[in-house]
Amino acid sequence: MDSSIVTDPTSIVTDPASNANFNEAQIEHISLKWNVDFKMARINGIATLKIKFLKAIEQIILDGRSLEIKKVRIGDDDRKFVVEDAGIFGEKICINVGQHNSGDVIELIFEYSTGAECRALQFMRAEQTADKKGPYLFSQCQPIHARSLLPCMDTPSIKQTYDSEVRVPKGLTCLMSAIGKGAPREDGNEWVFSFNQPIPIPSYLLAVVVGVLEKREISERCAVWSEPSIVDKAKYEFAEAERMLATAEALAGKYVWGRYDMVVLPPSFPFGGMENPCLTFVTPTLLAGDRSMANVIAHEIAHSWTGNLVTNANWEHFWLNEGLTVFLERKIIGILGGEEMRQFEAQVGWEDHLMPAIKEQYTEEHPYTRLVQDHKGIDPDDAYSAIPYEKGSALLMYLEQQLGDSTAFEQFLARYIKNFSGKSVVTSDWKDFLYESFPQKKSVLDGVNWKNWLYDVGIPLSKPNYDGHLLREAASLARRWMDANDTDLSKFTPAEFRSLSSPLQIKVLDIIYAGVPLPKLKVARLDEVYNLTATGNCDLRFSWIRLALKAQWKPIIPTAMRFVTNYGRIKYLRPIYKDLFLWTESAAEAIAQFRKSAPFMHPICVSLIEKLIPK
Repeated sequence: MDSSIVTDPTSIVTDPASNANFNEAQIEHISLKWNVDFKMARINGIATLKIKFLKAIEQIILDGRSLEIKKVRIGDDDRKFVVEDAGIFGEKICINVGQHNSGDVIELIFEYSTGAECRALQFMRAEQTADKKGPYLFSQCQPIHARSLLPCMDTPSIKQTYDSEVRVPKGLTCLMSAIGKGAPREDGNEWVFSFNQPIPIPSYLLAVVVGVLEKREISERCAVWSEPSIVDKAKYEFAEAERMLATAEALAGKYVWGRYDMVVLPPSFPFGGMENPCLTFVTPTLLAGDRSMANVIAHEIAHSWTGNLVTNANWEHFWLNEGLTVFLERKIIGILGGEEMRQFEAQVGWEDHLMPAIKEQYTEEHPYTRLVQDHKGIDPDDAYSAIPYEKGSALLMYLEQQLGDSTAFEQFLARYIKNFSGKSVVTSDWKDFLYESFPQKKSVLDGVNWKNWLYDVGIPLSKPNYDGHLLREAASLARRWMDANDTDLSKFTPAEFRSLSSPLQIKVLDIIYAGVPLPKLKVARLDEVYNLTATGNCDLRFSWIRLALKAQWKPIIPTAMRFVTNYGRIKYLRPIYKDLFLWTESAAEAIAQFRKSAPFMHPICVSLIEKLIPK
């Protein structure tokens, strides 16, 4: 494809979640000098922004939130600036830089510190960590929290390189979404770590973690970091990372980021994983002990291409990041674990993630059930759900089947990645490239109901065909439980459940959950035979807790309370807290527990759970 027809998103794309004037000037590089202050729970330092002008203007507008800006200068020349409130989008930082023409480049230097409302950072005291050996800090900038970490153009429409120098208390390790430059330098009671990210990234991929960390190598380019007590467990759990990475390269092209390291964060991390370049953040809920939850790693690896190289230009097109990544993740699983497992995961995605998001989290008429969304005046965090992931990947699987050639479709994705690498795209860029890639199949593509898939609310009118072989196994056992009478309950054995893989075990519970609430006698017997309350697999425990809460089985309440207190993953907390809040038997205790836990939870998570409390 002629690269001249690649859309330059900066000339046409707006971002309703950003205050910055990124269509008039763009940040090309960020240099950070940070001092991590655990006592005050803030980062102090200097951010130097190299900015190139696209138009003749005299004002730079940046995103911020709760930043304490002491000084803004160009060289030694102090510049006047104004900070305006931007409501849910934080603050608008307006800096008078004097008249500049298109093509001019300046370096804007900020002396600042993060503020009390820094949503990007979670500081933890030593006693909140697994090993209790030292304080801990981690960031989460996606979608629009980088603005609380530094003044920036907090939009995925533009990308910049960065380098950094970070001072931390002696004995702590600092890691970033970049390549480390040698061993830390000792300076009094501090260690100084240096990093460089030579590949341009959007602001949401800026990441930092500081703590008592140890490293275990997995391969020449893969390693895992975590607190010392779980590092060997993490190495075992993620031992397949190199194999997954090599499989992804065969599908998507060369891995360009140098390192693929992972860091297992404390339990309050709100997501399953975060695809920060060179350093994937993962939740400790993946440490099941049997590698059964490593598909999250396949997902984060796939993001190295879809998301990190080719990026949604704003959060209205988030499905371009997540739908394509889920599709690639399942391709990796299919190659390594068999096509029937890919088919199973895709069907589970539709039935157990997409359907509940449309029917339970929202309604079938809700605007957030669209694939391409309108986010005017909307915090992208509020629109976060399984829909961009599962509706998006279902569309791709549907297209693959309609086009009738999975190899050709894989080749299309590889060409799409190569063509748009380093760029930010919207849905029309992807769709136009799809049509150009299959000129002989134009009539097939014209037959796709694009309006329904991309812009309509609710459940798509068409869906992929799934090979239901594995699903039937799970459904058979689930049906036995649902149909059993009291005398049948003694016939169930642990072996029939143990013989199933973890994804199939979870599916058994999810099928039961989707039916009418199970009688309490059956719920008690389920736990007695399969020992579900004691499982080390967090996804399995989550499905079990929801099933038991739906049945209003009182013995599950303490288990559910412990689960939402011990873990901070939004995927678990939002549904379980919602169930607890809506059951009169548990509501008061759950609200009290949430209030007590909130100071130790991630701010993103607190904000989402707060909205679930019945008014």
